[in-house]
Amino acid sequence: MVLHEKINILNCFRVGEYPALILGGHVDDESQTTGKTQQLINLNVKVMVIDDSKTIRRSAETLLKKVGCEVITAIDGFEALAKITEHKPDIIFVDIMMPRLDGYQTCALIKNNQNFKATPVIMLSSKDSIFDRARGRIVGSEKYLTKPFSREDLINAITTHVGRG
Repeated sequence: MVLHEKINILNCFRVGEYPALILGGHVDDESQTTGKTQQLINLNVKVMVIDDSKTIRRSAETLLKKVGCEVITAIDGFEALAKITEHKPDIIFVDIMMPRLDGYQTCALIKNNQNFKATPVIMLSSKDSIFDRARGRIVGSEKYLTKPFSREDLINAITTHVGRG
């Protein structure tokens, strides 16, 4: 994947200008005006995003709402656990490094709960060591995404692990 196709979650607001997420590469004004055929998707998925960074939460929420997701956010694992029981998300994206209850602990608690152990949990981190990935698998996560990740990474995780879209 070339650099211009990578979208840092912090810079995803450009997608918000369009009625749906455009897959398959770089979104630019030329592709909008030339009538180029583009694949539009509408995911009907309830997604939880757990991250202590307000910017990451808001950016992910904006991006995912543009593709038809209902998005629930939480600032840490404690807040997330309360919201999970109330909202019952289809998939959960959780940052690893958070205060109070980190992503590994949050994932382990979700996976040890009979009602939510089948809910896919995707770990998010700027750390990319084999140890971090292995630790994520040990606590039950289905996937590990390294920040910055592309919009395709998020959509692929949802469609792979939730089976919709």
